[in-house]
Amino acid sequence: MFIQQLYTGCLSEAAYYIESDGVAAVIDPLRDIEEYLVLAKERNATIKYIFETHFHADFVSGHLDLANATGATIIYGPNTHTSFPVHVANDEEIFPLGKIHIQVLHTPGHTLESSCFLLKDERGNDHAIFTGDTLFVGDVGRPDLAQKANEITMEDLAGMLYDSLQKRIMPLADNVIMYPAHGAGSSCGKNLGPETFSTIGQQKLSNYALQPQTKEVFVAAVTEGLAAPPQYFPINAKINKEGYDSLESVLDTALTPLSVKALKEKLNNNAILLDTRHSTEFTQGFVPGAISIGLDGRFAEWAGSILPFNLPIVLVTEIGKEKESIIRLARVGIDKIEGYLSGGFEVWQTSGEPIDLIIDVEVDEVAMDISFDPKMVIIDVRKETEYANGHIKEAINIPLDHLTDPGSMADLDEQQNIYVHCAGGYRSVIASSLIKRQGIHNIRNIVGGYAKLKEMGDQFEIEKDASVLN
Repeated sequence: MFIQQLYTGCLSEAAYYIESDGVAAVIDPLRDIEEYLVLAKERNATIKYIFETHFHADFVSGHLDLANATGATIIYGPNTHTSFPVHVANDEEIFPLGKIHIQVLHTPGHTLESSCFLLKDERGNDHAIFTGDTLFVGDVGRPDLAQKANEITMEDLAGMLYDSLQKRIMPLADNVIMYPAHGAGSSCGKNLGPETFSTIGQQKLSNYALQPQTKEVFVAAVTEGLAAPPQYFPINAKINKEGYDSLESVLDTALTPLSVKALKEKLNNNAILLDTRHSTEFTQGFVPGAISIGLDGRFAEWAGSILPFNLPIVLVTEIGKEKESIIRLARVGIDKIEGYLSGGFEVWQTSGEPIDLIIDVEVDEVAMDISFDPKMVIIDVRKETEYANGHIKEAINIPLDHLTDPGSMADLDEQQNIYVHCAGGYRSVIASSLIKRQGIHNIRNIVGGYAKLKEMGDQFEIEKDASVLN
C-alpha cells in the first residue's frame, strides 16, 4: 500500500494518490493533472478511480481531464447530480483497489453530497480516512457554501455536519490517520491548524468540533464568526458540477505570444492586463492599468477573488513563467486568457511605451510623515478581523477584495497622500494597482506592512476593535 499527499500551498489544497498492487486512485485532483500521471507511470500503476469528496468551491478539480486521460471512473457520494457521467456511490459502498478497499461514508454538512473515504488495509482494518472538507486539522468545513437547494439554511447544514461527525468520525479508532483536503490558510474553514494530516485520536483531543457538546452548541460554534467566502467560490462549485474545457485547450490559446502592438490592441478591446511578476518587481515599473497578482503569494485565491471571469485576460510575466501563470489561473476557473507579452515587461519598457510605478516607503519614513502631513491617509487592506486585532490609529480599513468595487474608494482622491499596507506587503501591492486603475495615483506602498509598523510601536498608536472580535 502506498499513499502520497500532493499539497499545493498556494491553495492550501491536498490531493491524494493511493496505490495497491499496481492499481491507483486519486482523491480531489487539481485541474493540472500531470503530477498524477507522472507518479502512476513512475510506479508502473494504472489509475482506476477518481474520488471526489464534494463539489469544491475553492478550486476547479481535475476529475474530467484525469478521467479522459486514464479512463478512470469518477466517483462522488450520495446526493450528487452532475452534467457529466459519474458513478454516484451508495453510502458505505466499497471499492476494491488492489489488495485494499475504499469505503464511501456519506457525511453531509459542508455540502449535501460531502463524503469521506475510509481506506481499509490488506487485513481489512481501518487505516486512514480522507475527510475532504468535512473535518480539518483543528476545524471543520464551513456550512455556508453549499448551493441552497430546497431552502436549506446554514444552520440546517451545520446540524447535518454534527450528525455526520458523531455517527461517522467519532466511532473510528484513535489510530486511524486523517487526511483532510485543506490546511492552514484555506477559506473553507475558520481556523485550520498548521499540520496537513493528523489522527482521529489527536482530533478527538484537540478539535473543538469533536468535543462533547449538544447539537445546538455545535451549530452555534461552527456558524459564528464566519467571514464572507471569496466571491469566486460559487463560480468554481458550478464549474465542478457542470464541467469545463480541457486544460490542454486552454493552454493552446493562452500560450500565444503577443507583440507590444498586439497587446495594446487586446487592451483596447477591454482585455484585463494581469502582471504576475514578483510584487517587488511590479512596484518598480509596469504597464499602466495592469493588475498585480504576483506568483510569490496566494496567487490563485486572489486571482479568483479579484479578476472577472467573463472578460479576456492578457499576461505580463517573468520570462519562463507564462505556463505556470496560466495553469495557476485555470485552477480557479480563470481560463479566458488570450496570450502573454512576448519578452515580458522589458520589451514594453524598451519599446518606448509609457510605464507606471508605485512608490515604496519604509516604515521609518511613514513614522516621520504621519506626524506632520495633514493630507496623509493610511489604507489598511487586511481582512476585517485582522484589522480588528490591531491597527494603526485612524487607519481606514478597506479589505482587498472590496477594492474591486469602485464605491469602496469613494472617499479617496488625488489630493490625499495615500499610504497602503497589508500584513506583510503582498496584498498592498495588489491593492495599489487596483487603486491606480481607478485613476488615483498619489499612492505609497508601505514595505513590510503591519508587521513592520507594529515593530515600531513607540512611533504608532495601535488600536483594537473589540466589537468585531467579540
